[in-house]
Amino acid sequence: MNRRSFLRGVAGLASLSQLSGLRGLAAPDAAVSAGFRLADVTSSAGISFQHNSGAYGGKLLPETLGSGCAFLDYDRDGWQDILLINGMDWPGHKRQRSTLRLYRNNRNGTFTDVTSPARLDLEMYGMGVAIGDYDNDGFPDILITCVGQNRLFHNTGKGTFVDVTERSGLGKRLAFSTSALWFDYDHDGLLDLFVCNYVKWSPERDVFCSLDGKHKSYCTPEAYRGETCWLFHNRGNGTFEDATASSGIFDSSSKSLGVAMLDHDGDGWIDLLVANDTQPNKLYRNQRNGTFKDAAVEAGLAFSSDGRARAGMGVDVADFANSGHAGVAITNFDNEMTGLYEFDGKSYEDVAAQAGVGLPSKNTLGFGCVFLDANLDGWLDLAVANGHIDETVRNIRGNVGYAQPPQLFLNNGKAGFRDVAAELNAGFDQPKVARGLAYGDFDRDGDLDLLLTTNNGPAYLYRNDQLAGNRSIRFRLVGTKSNRDAIGSTVRIVAAGMTQSRMVKSGSSYLSQSELPVTFGLGKNDRVESAVVRWPSGRAEEFKNLSAGHCYECVEGKGISEQDGF
Repeated sequence: MNRRSFLRGVAGLASLSQLSGLRGLAAPDAAVSAGFRLADVTSSAGISFQHNSGAYGGKLLPETLGSGCAFLDYDRDGWQDILLINGMDWPGHKRQRSTLRLYRNNRNGTFTDVTSPARLDLEMYGMGVAIGDYDNDGFPDILITCVGQNRLFHNTGKGTFVDVTERSGLGKRLAFSTSALWFDYDHDGLLDLFVCNYVKWSPERDVFCSLDGKHKSYCTPEAYRGETCWLFHNRGNGTFEDATASSGIFDSSSKSLGVAMLDHDGDGWIDLLVANDTQPNKLYRNQRNGTFKDAAVEAGLAFSSDGRARAGMGVDVADFANSGHAGVAITNFDNEMTGLYEFDGKSYEDVAAQAGVGLPSKNTLGFGCVFLDANLDGWLDLAVANGHIDETVRNIRGNVGYAQPPQLFLNNGKAGFRDVAAELNAGFDQPKVARGLAYGDFDRDGDLDLLLTTNNGPAYLYRNDQLAGNRSIRFRLVGTKSNRDAIGSTVRIVAAGMTQSRMVKSGSSYLSQSELPVTFGLGKNDRVESAVVRWPSGRAEEFKNLSAGHCYECVEGKGISEQDGF
């Protein structure tokens, strides 16, 4: 019996009452320890950050959305650094100076703020971030999406960045951009760029909305026209050409907030899933000739199960069922539930309710979401950042707050998920106005730590501490014929009869990016029988009899080497 059939069977037997809910499916396991804890190390790690939404009372739409974060190894020392995106004060309402923050990993559990020496001490109304080595020089570059002009920063390899927005061809394009990702859609070995845009908004176009007809309130996206996403093709000479129209991506009805990459049809070419707010989600299927076709409706991802367009915020894609097919998570507005989709080879079905994710997420407003194996048992769990868009919501709905607890749904591999956030003993489940969410192994101990941003508030760094003695194995991929970051590659391992897969990916979650190395939980197993790497170039390489407790570097066409520790 496959996992979906199992969930259907359990759902048929379980009570669907509001009192117990399908979360009760995991009740027999509720007393079992989560197997890990999250320690709030924000302060001790030296992370001191305050997001500035620019809010001054004018109730401008971008103030509700927050900003993202990223793990990246900007100096290529093998340790994950941290990037936090920031907004700024609106023109005419200047009160403070606020910039993004780049923190260099000191390799001892602490970070140093290197924003100024890295030449990133610049003001912009930043939203999202995408990390990718677009010129294949070995050093990751930074794309920051903004309200106004997006910014591309080239990594010099000397600890500094240079703003190349204008010379790259990305300049003179003003929009309300949100999430973005790097991917090689035409298999030429160069990373191309996809940028989500939300709505046609500017301070001059701001619409007056009101709950009482007198006082201004934040508008919903229905008050504004949509805006197309953008696709930029990498020419290979440091510049990009706009391929939005020629590729079939152009769609001015979209109101896009999140984007994730996947190989929907298993043909080796990267497709894109876009989460839209109050508009149908998009699944851009790569037709392998430089063009894309929206296949979201037939794939079952455009609408909710009752045929409505939901308010999609964040999105992630991963093989959480260990079925060989990637599943999908999409966070939505409160009273809409987080969508959790499984793929049957033809289409996706939202199994959130029967999997134990639906009911617990119904009264939350989700933003960032990531699949990660938090307890290293071999099954991908789901972390979700929650928080409402307007602090006056407490006066409108009694069951929804402005600040809301994040959730961490533990995947038990059989009967679905259960939220263990309250068991993690770190204040992780304390209500927050959370937005961006990313994972990365910043302390190189083999498990995945979490980075979370809040709107107009601080960022949080949570260190993952394993309690059950589970083991892991990590892979860092370097492309030669493929793009150097190996974005779009997949790694599939077999250990003790269990098969798992991960994709090296840019983007996903909400306005954020997780680290590029991939991590597999192995439970108590100490060996991996085989690992198969499939590169974007089409090359496949198999490596056998690998040891747990290590990070392996795989260089395309040149084999595999064991690194010291993780």
